[in-house]
Amino acid sequence: MKNKKDIQNEIDERKIPINKVGIKDVKYPIIVEDMANKTQNTIADLDIFVNLPHQHRGTHMSRFIEILHQYHKDNLINKLPQFLLEVKNRLNSESAFIDIKFPYFIDKVAPVSKISSIMSYDCFFHASYKDDYKLIIGIKVPITTLCPCSKEISEYGAHNQRSIVTVEFSYDEFIWMEEVINIVESQASCEVYSLLKRPDEKYVTEKAYDNPKFVEDIVRDVTLKLKEDKRINWFRVQSENFESIHNHSAYACVEFSKE
Repeated sequence: MKNKKDIQNEIDERKIPINKVGIKDVKYPIIVEDMANKTQNTIADLDIFVNLPHQHRGTHMSRFIEILHQYHKDNLINKLPQFLLEVKNRLNSESAFIDIKFPYFIDKVAPVSKISSIMSYDCFFHASYKDDYKLIIGIKVPITTLCPCSKEISEYGAHNQRSIVTVEFSYDEFIWMEEVINIVESQASCEVYSLLKRPDEKYVTEKAYDNPKFVEDIVRDVTLKLKEDKRINWFRVQSENFESIHNHSAYACVEFSKE
């Protein structure tokens, strides 16, 4: 049997470094910290990458999975610095990256009937390790907003919209995801619930009508609350309002850093 060349390890002559190369959309069970129950199990989509120097033709794709499975019995989220450092070293790269997207579940009680139901929030982590470890946490919070202008000019009623507020942040001290969710929901025209009975529907409709907000109001009000929290050193707040009377969305964004 003849010896076969290792094509992947060939020298590449094109002199083009690759910023990120790796694997995407890996379904994986993870454990995340939960304010009410200490931890919860969920399923994540993982993207794992390294940078590739210009002289290397390819990376070792199988090593990403090999390293990941070594952390199967551990809490991957709590060991992200060690995981990324091992990826970086095993693949002989300057930088390693991981993006983690997962649903996070919270028991939420309806405002009038007090019926409890499960509410899901889309969360994501962006972590990297070059010279040191960096982590950005993101949460998407659905809310209701009601247009102040529509309320002002209409003889009755006002148009409203379902909105998604995305908060990305990094911190100096640990902060619960529930705390950030509560900040966003407290600044909405009204919160969104997964289960509402008729008395609850009346409550949320009237609450939104009494608390109209533009998309600009949402990002500014959330910004004021986040700036009060000394644990957070950087954040970005985005709100996208899915308009009920227009064929487009309304959007606003604020970014803040203590540095």
